[in-house]
Amino acid sequence: MAEAAGSGTESGGGGSEHGSAAGSGGWRRPHGPLQRYYGPSAADAAEAAPDPADINGPHFDPEVYLTKVRSECRLGELLSREATLGREIRALDSDMQTLLYENYNKFISATDTIRKMKVDFRRMEAEMDDLASNMAAISASSARVSAALQDRHRRGAQLAGVQALLRKLQSLVEVPGRLRRWAAPGADPARALQCYTRARAVLRHYRHLPSFRAIEDESHSIMAELAQRLRARLRDETLDPKELTECVEMLLQLEEPPEELCEEFLSHAGARLEAELAALEAELPPSDPSGAASTPPPASDILDFVDRGSSTFVSNLCLLAASYRSLFKEHPGAEDGRLEAFASTLTTRYFELLERRLALERGLGDTSLLVRALDRFHRRLRALLELLPAAGAEAGAALVARAARERVARYLRALQTFFLGCLGDVRQALAAPRPPGKDGPGLPDLLATLSSSVLGQLKAVLAYVQLFTARDVAFASLPYFKGEFCVEAVREGLVVAFVRWLCRTARGFADSPAERGAPAAPPALLLLLARLCLDYEATTISYILTLTDEQFPPEDTGPAVTPGPALCAEARGAAQRLLDHYVQVQGAAVAQMLRKSVETRDWLGTVEPRNVRAVMKRVVEDITAIDVQVGQLFEEGVRRAQSSDSSRRAFSVYSSSRAPGRYAPSYTPSAPMDTHLLSNIQKLFSERIDIFSPVEFNKVSVLTGIIKISLKTLLECVRLRTLGRFGLQQVQVDGHYLQLYLWRFAADERVVQGLLDEVAASAAHRCLDPVPMEHSVVELICERG
Repeated sequence: MAEAAGSGTESGGGGSEHGSAAGSGGWRRPHGPLQRYYGPSAADAAEAAPDPADINGPHFDPEVYLTKVRSECRLGELLSREATLGREIRALDSDMQTLLYENYNKFISATDTIRKMKVDFRRMEAEMDDLASNMAAISASSARVSAALQDRHRRGAQLAGVQALLRKLQSLVEVPGRLRRWAAPGADPARALQCYTRARAVLRHYRHLPSFRAIEDESHSIMAELAQRLRARLRDETLDPKELTECVEMLLQLEEPPEELCEEFLSHAGARLEAELAALEAELPPSDPSGAASTPPPASDILDFVDRGSSTFVSNLCLLAASYRSLFKEHPGAEDGRLEAFASTLTTRYFELLERRLALERGLGDTSLLVRALDRFHRRLRALLELLPAAGAEAGAALVARAARERVARYLRALQTFFLGCLGDVRQALAAPRPPGKDGPGLPDLLATLSSSVLGQLKAVLAYVQLFTARDVAFASLPYFKGEFCVEAVREGLVVAFVRWLCRTARGFADSPAERGAPAAPPALLLLLARLCLDYEATTISYILTLTDEQFPPEDTGPAVTPGPALCAEARGAAQRLLDHYVQVQGAAVAQMLRKSVETRDWLGTVEPRNVRAVMKRVVEDITAIDVQVGQLFEEGVRRAQSSDSSRRAFSVYSSSRAPGRYAPSYTPSAPMDTHLLSNIQKLFSERIDIFSPVEFNKVSVLTGIIKISLKTLLECVRLRTLGRFGLQQVQVDGHYLQLYLWRFAADERVVQGLLDEVAASAAHRCLDPVPMEHSVVELICERG
């Protein structure tokens, strides 16, 4: 009962709320009561469980509701519930009246609109019926008009066909006249042929009719005469390629035999091309079997020659090939290799002429001009090969390769000539007389000039040769120029060959004797060439090969190349041979002075020495000059530690190891000791001196070799002479003087001392009265000298 009262109170509150809202004229919410009146929505009804006692539910049952209220509510609650229901009913009626009043005008307008639409619809139905009847009438009329038009078109087509047939018959009747007019000499044979070609099929089709047979026979007779005139014109040598092609094309359209026309076409074109080759050959001087040295130079350069050959012969041959293929492509009998054989014979002769012209390029000239000429030739040849693949592709590529190799070979000979010219300049500078007080160019300057000149010329040659492999040159893409040319022609055939030739040429100054009457190479030149080869071994060869490999990169799978160390070994061998020969030459020059001084003197009748002989002073001066000369190009070298009294060492006719006092204390003139025995004993314990051993690349080694040769010559000359007392003393003075000055030039002073001891011992052996001079007197004479 409390729950029912609560719900009734709640409902009553809701009704009073609505009533107050309506009475105050403010905002009203009529939808809530209407919704409760009409029931919940379908979705809410589907979600809620069916309850017949729910007054707002769709399943409301009044009997169930009244039974539930009577059983659950008291009398007061029933009366309250009745009042609440009455208020809600009145609120709903009020809401319905309000809704009706608010939408009354709209209802009236909608009713009028619907009424008018019905009237308009009926009128439209009537108009559609009228339109349908009119369309039926129009369709029937159109069908009749269409039938009339089709009939008229059919009759017009029949009339046009009759007119066309009449025109064709008229044109066929006029064919002989037209052919006679256009096929006449000097007229328009191409137009006549075009007219005949159009009428020929019709005339052949209706040949069984007498009138058509007569027209065909007359037309054929006219075209036969035209064919004869074209045949005669075909044998005219003045025809250009275009006129020749037109003539053969018309004969083929006249159904002349293709095989005969093919032969005549090639014969006429061959005569013209032969004339062009003859014109090219006329520009060349006659070949001289005895040699080309007396052949005069050509009148034009190689580029002009190639341009003329390309613009006339090659262009006309390309035009001939294209015309031949165009004319006889539908005639298999003519495509039997005739064109290929014909073109191959002509291109072979053209290649021979170009080869002869290239052989006239004896001088180096402008390499870019030659490269441009070969490039233009290759491009035109490539265009020809697209039409005739068998026209000499390998021969053309080989010709370009031979021209490039020949130019590289000429550059090699030019480099060799340039080097020999530089050597001539060096020799002239070394031999040129110098005014007093004015020094000429030193050896370092000459070496620097020679080395830089040769290297600069070689780099310039590589730059010229690199034009053959430039990117904008067409033939540079050939396999030969990508591999074999870079390795065999440039690296091996030019660079390596020049370096080896240079080493051989330099070594030739030492190996080959001078020709009779020819001046021998000056020693300074030998020294300079030795230094040049040594510099090549150290740096220049490596630099040249690296530069060559950068400019002409070899392929990984290409032919083998000469390694750099092998070339360096050849250069070092040449330098060693030159330096050894320099030592021998200089040693022989000093030895010659000593030999003459010994052989021309009377050693038995000479007077007591008072001075050092002039030849000994000259020897010291020459050795000093050689020391200065070698020091300009080679390093000092390593010397053995010198003793503190090297320049003051006592020089005696007996060496310290064979002094008489050591081996014979009872030495007396009446019992002389066998000095020969003492000398042999000394040799057993002394270090052997190799006179002609290879020298090292430094100054002290070179001077030591020259001193050994000089003193060894002096020793051998003294052994062949017989001396008196004063002769022995003169040898003693000369030897001491040489010892004072020569020890400082040698790598080891013991070498100088040992050889001078040998000289003194030999002089004592050959002396009839071996009485040496006092050492103090010897020193005094040498200091005074």
